[in-house]
Amino acid sequence: MEKLAAAFAATLGKYVSKEIVVFIISMIPILELRGGLIVSKLIQVPITTAVPLCIVGNIIPIPFILLFIKRIFQWMKKIRICRGLIEKLENRAMSKSDSIKKYEFWGLVLFVGIPLPGTGAWTGSLIAALLEVDFKKAILAELLGIILATVIMSIFSYGLLGALMH
Repeated sequence: MEKLAAAFAATLGKYVSKEIVVFIISMIPILELRGGLIVSKLIQVPITTAVPLCIVGNIIPIPFILLFIKRIFQWMKKIRICRGLIEKLENRAMSKSDSIKKYEFWGLVLFVGIPLPGTGAWTGSLIAALLEVDFKKAILAELLGIILATVIMSIFSYGLLGALMH
């Protein structure tokens, strides 16, 4: 993820400020807040600036995914060339949904908050939408998950990674 985030930062950094780079990276699936915090340290954005940018950037897509992704997927499945991709995305998301099915709220918090490959707010929102988790419950769980991810990734990016970079 670090190499991918750095590549995005190098490309975007030619056109926009460091802060906008961090914000945009935090909105991108796969990279999200985790990538945003890693990049913010690499491009020397202060943690006090980076954390709010990353949190807001990571939050923005959540309500749209929760509210509209099922309809968008239904529509895209009608297009023959998209059907396989959408079914693959749904199956991949649902294969990671066991903890959310079992523990719902806290499962979603941990799924979003613990920085492991394939987890995060985008996938958590997709799973919550597919499982038809209550909107308010899903939003709250994902916000708590983002806070948890922020703490973990801030320690990693500005603590451990920061110490290794100096």
